[in-house]
Amino acid sequence: MAEPDNSNAGVLDIVIDIGSSNCKLGFAGDDDPQANLHSVLCQLQHSSYIGRMAKTQQETVTQTYPIVDGIVSNWDAMETFWTHAFYDQLRVSPEGKSVLVTDSPLNSTLNREKMAQIMFESFSVSAFYVAMQAVLSLYASGRTTGVVVDSGESFTHSVPVYEGIPLRHAIQRTGIAGRRLTDYTWTNLLERGYFVGPSDRQCVEAVKEELCYIALDYEQELQCEADPNYLTAKTYQLPDGKSITMGKDSFRIPEPLFQPSLLGLDIFGVHDATYSSIQKCDIDVQNEFYNNIVLSGGNTMLSGFRDRMVKELTALIPASMGLYIVAPPERRFSAWIGGSIIGSMGSYRDRWCSKQEYEESGSGIIPRKFA
Repeated sequence: MAEPDNSNAGVLDIVIDIGSSNCKLGFAGDDDPQANLHSVLCQLQHSSYIGRMAKTQQETVTQTYPIVDGIVSNWDAMETFWTHAFYDQLRVSPEGKSVLVTDSPLNSTLNREKMAQIMFESFSVSAFYVAMQAVLSLYASGRTTGVVVDSGESFTHSVPVYEGIPLRHAIQRTGIAGRRLTDYTWTNLLERGYFVGPSDRQCVEAVKEELCYIALDYEQELQCEADPNYLTAKTYQLPDGKSITMGKDSFRIPEPLFQPSLLGLDIFGVHDATYSSIQKCDIDVQNEFYNNIVLSGGNTMLSGFRDRMVKELTALIPASMGLYIVAPPERRFSAWIGGSIIGSMGSYRDRWCSKQEYEESGSGIIPRKFA
């Protein structure tokens, strides 16, 4: 474990955005996170053989994923991960610091209480704040009311937020997101003769992000693909120097975001989930929601995503409603940025849970403090 850097001793707030695929780490008030780590632990296990066999040592790598489907599933691994985040990545001791941690929509109160317990009892933080990622993404866009469409590794969520409060009854979640698209990309590459093994997942994700795009009109794109001059094949160079070329599949692979049936899934597409969540809200606020839709998460970075959302939602909503969709350029890190904003605002200080409050009331104070 690295020694903490004392130059950061005066830092008050640490911001951690946890996700199934990546965790972003940094300090409140900064524009960007200092680190973006894959949410996985790799442990070396050593075995010794004694007796007639010469003593040997075998090393195998065990991978543990603390966060599954956006929810912490292994708290021991999560605590180990946070220890590494504080001491080795941010190079600060969390003791006496204030720590803001994000969580996913539909996370349980029990999980939030467990987060607080670890932060106060294991890391001795002075204050703790937990906030839904979608709410923080909305803050990052300069809004307190709107609908956040957050498409990450495991799920895509549509979350209506009114004056900073998430309307939980209206949250919609669909299971088409980054992992399924990466798996689809993987299958496509194998079918086309490219060799990709389990250790190549990061490369497959990079291929997806660099070569794929969302078609504005999928059916028209299919008709035009017969023209050899219509699509120009794009190439991605792998770290080993080999190249992967993709033509028509570049728009076919991400299409399940809007048509999950292409993967045999009977679930909402991204636009349907967004429409459904707004329809669950009071009619008096629906127009405001339609005019303040904010995109967040890595999948929304795909070229053409916003334009397709505009097209699909325009076809669904009443003509009397306006429609405005915001696609912030930094939306891959929107939740962390929103946390950085909250952490640097003195006006929010009384909303944090202090160590004294936790010691007096226990973890039961967490659901009373945080919406």
